[in-house]
Amino acid sequence: MIIRKMNMDDLPQLAALYRQFWNEPSDVAKMRAQFEKINHQNTHILLSALADHRLVGSVMGVVCEELYGDCRPFLVVENMVVDQAMRRRGVGAQLLGELEKQARVRMCTQMILVTETDRSDACRFYETYGFSRDIKGYKKKL
Repeated sequence: MIIRKMNMDDLPQLAALYRQFWNEPSDVAKMRAQFEKINHQNTHILLSALADHRLVGSVMGVVCEELYGDCRPFLVVENMVVDQAMRRRGVGAQLLGELEKQARVRMCTQMILVTETDRSDACRFYETYGFSRDIKGYKKKL
């Protein structure tokens, strides 16, 4: 398996992975426009996992600047997705490992994420990876 920086050619396969997870279509043309915009900023880390030249997973890290303490940034983990057929094979751990490595290079103090509590498999995975469950998160759809 290869973990690498995401590129534009990954987007159609990424749309298929998102559909597998969220069961709704993604507009690949809009994804391409957004990808170009994000790539010109220095605020996102977009990673792809490939097996046999096929996209099998992806994760996005958003680097957020901080205003307190020594003002070091933190990383928000978003849109983690692994192909259903490739789960429990280390794809997610490798994606998070590379994301963490890049967050450390950027001097981030922590990685945070939000997931639904009823996704017990995902919760176990994140806890096994080392995320703390003693924090309570909230989200509000707009």
